[in-house]
Order: sequence, then C-alpha cells, then structure tokens
Amino acid sequence: MSVNYSDLPPRYLRTPDASRFVGLSIRTLEKHRIYGTGPRYSKLGGRVVYRVDELQAWVESGARAHTSDTTAGTVSATVIISASSSRPRMRRGWRICGASHGN
Repeated sequence: MSVNYSDLPPRYLRTPDASRFVGLSIRTLEKHRIYGTGPRYSKLGGRVVYRVDELQAWVESGARAHTSDTTAGTVSATVIISASSSRPRMRRGWRICGASHGN
C-alpha cells in the first residue's frame, strides 16, 4: 500500500534541524537570516521555521558546474568603514555581493 504524502502539510524545520539539513552551523544559518542571504523562513509564534523545499531551493541556488561558474549566487564577507577611521575592515557576517545592508 502506498501513502500519498501530497495531502500532508509542508514539512517545517526549526533552526537546529535546518542547519543539520543544509550542513551549516546554527550560527551561520542565523547570520544568513540576519543579513538576508539565507533561505526563506517563517515565524510561528516566536519560533523561526524553514520549509524543507525552501532549504533545498536555497542550496540549489548556489550550485555550480565548475569553479569559474558565475551563474550562481555568491556570498562574501561584508566590508565596512568605521566613522573613526577611513581604513576598511572586515565585519563578521555575510552578504550577497553587490547588495547593500547599510552599516
């Protein structure tokens, strides 16, 4: 007897399970959420949840055919300039190249 899973609601994972699913640390997934570079998520009550299909789509968006493939999204460290210094410094965090997040 086969089971029809299409009748079930979409599967949601909390941050610890989602991080294991995509192979990243919890903190890295949180940083991606904060900087807007991570997978789409929802809030149920005060809890952050991720749909499994959104996690899979996010991972696939970074898929590359070879090392010089430029068709996929790129995530890089954020560079900021402090008001007290004109010297750029690296900031802990991530952003999509070309996107601006203030700071």
